[in-house]
Amino acid sequence: RRDLDAIESAGYPLLTERVDGRTRWKLLDGVRQVPSLRLSPTELMALTLSRRLIAPLEGTALHASLQSALTKASAALPPEGLVLVQQLEGTFSVGLGPHKRYKRHREIVERVTQAIAEKKRIQMRYDSASRGRITRREVDPYRLWYASGGLYLIGYCHLRNEPRMFAVERIKSVTPTDLPYQIPLHFDFEAFVEDSLTVVRGPRIKVELIFEKGTAAWAKDRVWHPSQQLTRVPGGKLRMTITIADSRELVGWILSFGSGVRVVRPNGLRVAVVEEADAILRRNSGSTL
Repeated sequence: RRDLDAIESAGYPLLTERVDGRTRWKLLDGVRQVPSLRLSPTELMALTLSRRLIAPLEGTALHASLQSALTKASAALPPEGLVLVQQLEGTFSVGLGPHKRYKRHREIVERVTQAIAEKKRIQMRYDSASRGRITRREVDPYRLWYASGGLYLIGYCHLRNEPRMFAVERIKSVTPTDLPYQIPLHFDFEAFVEDSLTVVRGPRIKVELIFEKGTAAWAKDRVWHPSQQLTRVPGGKLRMTITIADSRELVGWILSFGSGVRVVRPNGLRVAVVEEADAILRRNSGSTL
């Protein structure tokens, strides 16, 4: 693998393929004829500034490769370009918000990535947040998905007999196997994740919310979910309808708007929000720890 890394570092991209049950690597067709990559100074500056965006992946091979590419881009900048980058860094900053760190999970990420590339089943020990215990799973790894500051493995779980999403930081160990798999033709990755507000999946429900005037001005400026539809309501209010997964994540998101939002439907969601708000009030009204 060090030899493969050295070849790619020298500027020769490799493809991984399976031939007669064995893994082989070959140079990308036509690589010797590819002209030198020419980027404008502004494009190089944009790449240089984007370092901050990949900070949560620090410690993984992916982060190291991206950093190497960005370093090369920075080295290609003329002196005046470096001055402009420094000026931009003083006027443009990237706020990552809440995110996880994967420096301690480098080996896990590398093994999962290799299994995905080779289409091989893995065995893993997984610390389930909902069940509070570690279980052993056999998983056909389909894809790694980075969303909302976290890295997730999406694959077919043979314990639950269905596609599942696993938080990478909760994977305690990964053991590769020689068992090949194929992603079913009917599996649609985008459809699998589209109902989630961020990452938590659940039964699909249609939600209607009314935002009060003060909150509406803030809520309308973001795309919270691709299915959202917004309608102005007299008095400066805002109606939002959204088709989304029914989950605790949804309840928490609604509560984040405080008293500035009201759940119109469905009734079950309205009850869940009220119960959670009551529990918060009881928990914080006492004086004991």
